[in-house]
Amino acid sequence: MSGEAGYRVAVRALCDFTAREGDLDHRFTPAPSAREGIAGHALVARRRGGGYESELPLSGAFEGLTVGGRADGFDPAANRLEEVKTHRGRLERMADNQRALHWAQVSVYGALLCAERGLASLTLALVYLDITTGRETVLTREASATELQAFFATHCRRFLAWAAQEARHRERRDGALGELAFPHERFRPGQRDLAESVYKAASTGRCLLVQAPTGIGKTLGTLFPLLKAMPRQGLDRVAFLTMKTPGRRLALDALVALGAGGAGSPDAAAAPLRVLELTAREKACEYPDRACHGEACPLASGFYDRLPAARQAAVARGWLDREALREVALDHGVCPYYLGQELARWCDVVVGDVNHWFDANALLHGLARANGWRLGLLVDEAHNLVERARGMYSAELDQRRLARLRREAPGALARPLGRLARQWQALVREAGMGEAGEPGRPAYRVLDGLPEGMVAALQGVASAITEHLGEHPDQASLALQELLFEALAFTRLVESFGEHSLCDLARHGRGRAVLGLRNLVPADFLAPRFAAAQSAVLFSATLSPAHYHRDLLGLPAATVWHEVASPFAAEQLEVRIRADISTRLRDREASLSPIVAELAGQYRRRPGHYLAFFSSFAYLEAALARLQAAHPEIPVRAQTRGMREEARDAFLAGFAPGGQGIGFAVLGGAFAEGIDLPGERLIGAFIATLGLPPFDPFNEALKARLAARFGLGDDYAYRIPGLIKVVQAAGRVIRGPGDEGTVVLMDDRFARPEVRARLPGWWAVE
Repeated sequence: MSGEAGYRVAVRALCDFTAREGDLDHRFTPAPSAREGIAGHALVARRRGGGYESELPLSGAFEGLTVGGRADGFDPAANRLEEVKTHRGRLERMADNQRALHWAQVSVYGALLCAERGLASLTLALVYLDITTGRETVLTREASATELQAFFATHCRRFLAWAAQEARHRERRDGALGELAFPHERFRPGQRDLAESVYKAASTGRCLLVQAPTGIGKTLGTLFPLLKAMPRQGLDRVAFLTMKTPGRRLALDALVALGAGGAGSPDAAAAPLRVLELTAREKACEYPDRACHGEACPLASGFYDRLPAARQAAVARGWLDREALREVALDHGVCPYYLGQELARWCDVVVGDVNHWFDANALLHGLARANGWRLGLLVDEAHNLVERARGMYSAELDQRRLARLRREAPGALARPLGRLARQWQALVREAGMGEAGEPGRPAYRVLDGLPEGMVAALQGVASAITEHLGEHPDQASLALQELLFEALAFTRLVESFGEHSLCDLARHGRGRAVLGLRNLVPADFLAPRFAAAQSAVLFSATLSPAHYHRDLLGLPAATVWHEVASPFAAEQLEVRIRADISTRLRDREASLSPIVAELAGQYRRRPGHYLAFFSSFAYLEAALARLQAAHPEIPVRAQTRGMREEARDAFLAGFAPGGQGIGFAVLGGAFAEGIDLPGERLIGAFIATLGLPPFDPFNEALKARLAARFGLGDDYAYRIPGLIKVVQAAGRVIRGPGDEGTVVLMDDRFARPEVRARLPGWWAVE
C-alpha cells in the first residue's frame, strides 16, 4: 500500500489481512525451499501446454483502493485460473488458515480477471504440487463474475477502513517528520557532519560507509537525518539494525529523545511515529515448553480471530518496544512474537538485529520486496557485518548427531541414514584425518571441493526424512528435526557453492567429525540486499580501509566513504607502544613479566579502572596469575569462558566511579566493544596482542582465496580484522570531551610503519 493517489495493495497482502482466521499453526511441516517452489511453478506451467498464460499481471480498483499482483496461471481453453502451491507430505496437515488464504487469493485474482476480460464465469483451481513425487492435487470451484466481484468488494471494504487509517497516519507522520527538530540545544562535535552526510545519502539514494569516532552520538546522529529525509524522499520504512542487544536499546533511547514515545511518553497522539522492536523468538515466547499451534498454546489458539483487535491496539499505541509489545499481545491473548512479525508490516521504524535484513530468510527484506517499500537502512557497528554475514551463509554437519539419531530413528529411515554414515566414514578415511591432537595426522583439513558422495547421501537423507514426516508427523522428534534442518541448510548452500566459500572437515575425537561449508566472501550474498534498499548507511568507529568493507560486503560501486573528524584532542589520550615486548605464541612465556610490570607500573602512577586485553583465555589467565602473585594489592577481575549475561553485568558494574582495579578481558570479546564506561569508570587500556586471527589452515585458506580474488590476502585475512579489534578496544577509554586516559599497545609490530599508519589519525603515538 502507498500514500499516492488512492491506496495500493498487493493481492497477497490484502488476503493476508482480510482472509486468515482460526489458529496460529507452526507445527513442523517439511516445506519446499524457495528454489524448489519456483521450479514447481515452472513444472506446472510446462505441463499446461502452449496457450497457458503464466505469471499473469492483474490489477483493479474498488472505491479508491487499487489491488494488483501476478496470478500463477490461466488456461483460456479451459477458462481455468490457477493458484499453484508446492508442498511436501500429506495435504490434510495444512493449517486451515493457510487453505483459507489460498482460496481468497485465487478468488481475488478471479474477480480481477473477469473484470479485465469481460468473463461471465470462471473455474478457480488450487493446484497443490508435491515436489517429491511431482503429483498434483487440484481443488476446483465454479464461480460467476458477480459472485467473485462481491467477494472482492467484501475484502476490499474490510481493508479500506484500515487503508484510510494508514493514509491518515502516513500524512500525519510525514508532517511531523517535516517539522522534526534536533532534540538538544546543539550538536556534539562531529555529530552535525555525520548527520549531514546521512541526509545526503538518503537524498541521493546512495549507500554510505561512514567512519565516525566513538562518543559523538552516532545513533542519534544517523536516526535524526534519516527520519527528516523520510517525507521528502518518500521513504516507507526505516530499519535500524544492530549487532547486539545494547545497540537496540541505544536506538530506542534515541527515538524517545526524538519524541517517538516510549515508557515516559505513552501517548501515541503526541508521537505519530510507530516504532517496533523485533526480538528473537526464544526471547519473546511466553510458553517455550509448548508447541506453536492452537492445540498446545493458548496464545496460538484463535490467533487470527483476535489479531485484528490486537493489531489495531498496537498501532494506536505506536511505541512497541519489547515490553510494550508483550503487554498489548497478552491483553488480547495473542503470541507476542508473531504479533511483532505482523506489525513489521505497519510500523515506520523497526529496530532489530542485522539478520532481519541480511540473512537468507530475512523478514524485513522479504516484506520490502513483496510490498515495494522504499526503505532506508541504518547498520550500527558495521565493522562486525563481515563476520556476521559469513556465519549467516555457512553451515555445519555434525557426525555425532547422526550417530545418536541412528539408534532411535524409525526403521523406515535406517537405509538412508546408513548410507550417510558410510559416507561419513569414507570421507574421514580419505581425508587422512586422525583423532583430535593425534601426532602426525591432521585433525583439520580444507577439502579440495564438495564431497559429492556425501552431498548425495545427505540429499537422500533430507528427502527421506521429509517424506517420512509428511506421512508420520507424530514422529517429528527434536533430534530428527535438528538433523533435517542441518541437512537442508547445508544442501541449500551447496546449490550456490563457489569461490566465495570453502568446504572443510574437522575431527573432534573418535566418532565425531564436523563437515563445514563456510562462506569467506559474503559480498555475493549481500550485494542484492544493499541493492534492495533505497539508501543504506553503515557506520562505526572502525570502517577503514574503505576498500576492505566495499569488497567483502558487496557494496554498490557508487558507495560513498566519509570520515567524520574526531572531536578529541591528542592531549586527551596518551598512547604508548612497548616495542620491546613480543606477544607471538613462541614468546608468550617471556612476555608475561614485562606485561605485568607495565600493568603494575601504570596502575601505581595513576590508580583507577583499567582494562587489559589478551588474545586468548589461556594468555589472559597466565598474565592474571602472574600479576596476582607479584602484586596481590592490585584489585583484579576477569572475563571467564562462557560468561553468562548476569556475570557480564556484574563485571561491568565493578567499574564504578571512585573505584579502581584492572579488568582482564579477551580482545574481540564482550568487553572489547559496545560497552560505555565514561569518565573515571575507565581511564586506561592495555592491549597485549596485535589482534591477528590464528595462523591455522582455515585462515591460510581464507588468505589464499582473498588474495586470488582481491590481491590482498594478508591484509584482508589478518591485519585489517586484527587492527579493527585493537582500535575498538582502545576506543573504550575516551568516551566524551572531558575524558582523559592511557592506551598501551604491547607488541613490537605496533611500531611498524604500515601498522602505525592504520591507527586513528588523532592519536599521538609515543
